[in-house]
Amino acid sequence: MKPKIRLLIVDDHEVVRLGLRMLLEAEEDMVVVGEAADGEEALRLASQLRPDVVVMDIRLPGRSGLEACQAIRQRHPKTRVIMLTSYLSEELVTQAIRAGASGYVLKNIDSMELVQAIRSAYAGRTVLDPSAADYIVSHLRQMEHREDTSPFDPLSQRELQVMALVARGKSNREIGRLLHLSEGTVRNYVSSVMEKLGLRNRIEVATFALEHRLFDYFPLLADLDKEAR
Repeated sequence: MKPKIRLLIVDDHEVVRLGLRMLLEAEEDMVVVGEAADGEEALRLASQLRPDVVVMDIRLPGRSGLEACQAIRQRHPKTRVIMLTSYLSEELVTQAIRAGASGYVLKNIDSMELVQAIRSAYAGRTVLDPSAADYIVSHLRQMEHREDTSPFDPLSQRELQVMALVARGKSNREIGRLLHLSEGTVRNYVSSVMEKLGLRNRIEVATFALEHRLFDYFPLLADLDKEAR
C-alpha cells in the first residue's frame, strides 16, 4: 500500500481550514497531519510534523505566507508548498515562485482540481492557476527588457514592507500595528534596511525608496497601509 500524502493546512480562518480538511481527508491517498493559523505556527509544525505538502494562504498574521514558504523550503527542501489564496497579482506570483512555492492556485479553484494540484506538487511538478501562469510569462518577457537586479534585491519581503511604510511616513508603532509586529521588531527591521542599503536614518530610507521607485518595482506595497491585515 502506497504511503499517504501528508498535508499541513495553513490559513488564519478556521472555517477554511475545516473545509480543506474535510475535502482532502476524503481522498484515500491523503491525510492532514496538522493545521496552522499563522506563519510562525506553520514553520514550527513543518519542522515537527515533516509534511509532504503544505497548503498555505499568502496573507497571514505576523510572518507572511511568502516568508513562511521560503523558510520552510530552506529548512526542509523536500517539503512542497502550494500557495492557496484569493489574491492574484504579478508581484505575488513571482514572489511566491522565488520563495520556492511549487504551486499558486486561487481559492475559487474546483475542489478536484485542488486535489490534483496537491498530487502534482507531491510528484515534483509546478502547478499554476492559468491566470498566474499568464503573469509568469508576462514577467519573463518584461525581464528581457529590464536589468537583472534592482536596488532592493538585498531586502527580504518583510523589510520591503517596513521600508514602504517608512516611506509613507508611518512611525514604528504604526508599522507594528499594521504588520502585527512589536515596536522593537519594527525598529530592528528598519536598522537592517539601513545597514543593507548603507543608509543613516529614516529620512534616507524614505528618500531611497522614492528615488529608486520602490512602488514601481513592487506596486502592491503602495496600498500596504490600506490592505494590511
